Amino acid sequence: MDDGERVKLPPEVGRLFADGGVGRTLSIELPPGEVVWPDPGYAPHLSCERPAFWMSDGPVSAETWARLRADHSRSGLWPVLLEESVQSWSTGQIAPDSPDEVGNYSAAAFMAEVWDDWVEQVHEEHLGELAPFGRRCPGLAAPAVLMADPGYVADWYAGLLAERGAPLGLAAVERGADALAVMGWQGALHHNEWTAPLAAVVRSWEERFGARVVGMGFNTLEVSIAAPPVTPEHALHVAAEHWAFCPDSIIQGPGTLADYAEQIRGRNAWSFWWD
Repeated sequence: MDDGERVKLPPEVGRLFADGGVGRTLSIELPPGEVVWPDPGYAPHLSCERPAFWMSDGPVSAETWARLRADHSRSGLWPVLLEESVQSWSTGQIAPDSPDEVGNYSAAAFMAEVWDDWVEQVHEEHLGELAPFGRRCPGLAAPAVLMADPGYVADWYAGLLAERGAPLGLAAVERGADALAVMGWQGALHHNEWTAPLAAVVRSWEERFGARVVGMGFNTLEVSIAAPPVTPEHALHVAAEHWAFCPDSIIQGPGTLADYAEQIRGRNAWSFWWD
């Protein structure tokens, strides 16, 4: 397809939108794939009028991801690289939620609630894991300075993840953070049963750190960062946010906020996994 030429969304992809995707276009032909509906047996409480997302049959290239990311403003579709094992996605073991639900949550309130709940339950000797903050939740970290265009950094990180041979998911969302909710991702289920609050945190990272959702797995999340913290103090504050968002990445990783802060300082990608 020549540069500048646009194509309408395939009918099955248009079904992701309430209006059928009228007026939305892409700059490339999509690879073979199909829409994914939630399995009623997995989430019987859901009443879905539309499929949750579209998924390619096989792996896609980094160039395909980048083209679709650049198309987002005109297609309304956000691309996500999925883990190689896609059984949970393809069989509909998902619990989609509305982007409107994400707006009901605050990143700061979520962090404070997780922090306070843990402090109330943990033995005094374990408070050192949250040093130097301890019982006091430090709240959200200040925004950082952009090092590069967020889209450019997202394309770079997608290039690395695509080397794993990842299939593609497309979600009908206005911003990448909302893909967590709309696609019904359940990766952090053992930490927090609701995905919408986690999506609210990622929305906040989009605004403060130039974050972009690039990949998801069964229990993983891959985010590019165009404005990472660069000082030890700032990185430590951000590390506290990451602990509230995904404690397993720290507790079962470096073990302390200080050591974890050194890992993320100046890094243009954040990778999370939940046990």
